[in-house]
Amino acid sequence: MDDTETPSGVTTETAEIIAALRAADAVRFGEFELSHGGTSNYYVDKYLFETDPDCLRLVAAAFADRLADVDAKLAGVALGAVPLVAVTAAELGRPYVIARKQAKEYGTGNRIEGRLDDGEEVVVLEDIATTGQSALDAVEALREAGAAVDRVFVVVDREEGARELLADHGIELESLVSASQLLADADRD
Repeated sequence: MDDTETPSGVTTETAEIIAALRAADAVRFGEFELSHGGTSNYYVDKYLFETDPDCLRLVAAAFADRLADVDAKLAGVALGAVPLVAVTAAELGRPYVIARKQAKEYGTGNRIEGRLDDGEEVVVLEDIATTGQSALDAVEALREAGAAVDRVFVVVDREEGARELLADHGIELESLVSASQLLADADRD
């Protein structure tokens, strides 16, 4: 993907992702309750952008560009990041695992689905980071399973504390789009 800067100060890649999120009608304005209990005047509907093939392809390509030189297995946080990790893993030709919020109560009872070797380096993919708690929970589950995890990649960082929470646990957060970029783009319309 082209990562030259546009006149608005974002990269071409970021501008394309923002446009794709908006084309998928995934960015909405109004009053919304968030999963952590807070409210917001905007909402990014992950299910709309993750089920839109054009948006999903752009996100997968952007993640793949950032991870091409990183020798690590991918992990997706269930349920929201499973489409993201699947298309990114296919793009890179790599296996992936899925981190569940809690262990299954049936079958194998796994919390981590897929093959994971002890000491294996893993990068977590997530859809949207607000507080960062779901990403942290996934990292902790992966670490308990023996993985080495110090990076989380998200599509949208809402810039509401996720970066700081993850940093407190030795985890770097990288986003394709920040809330300030997403909202600045909306302000220009």
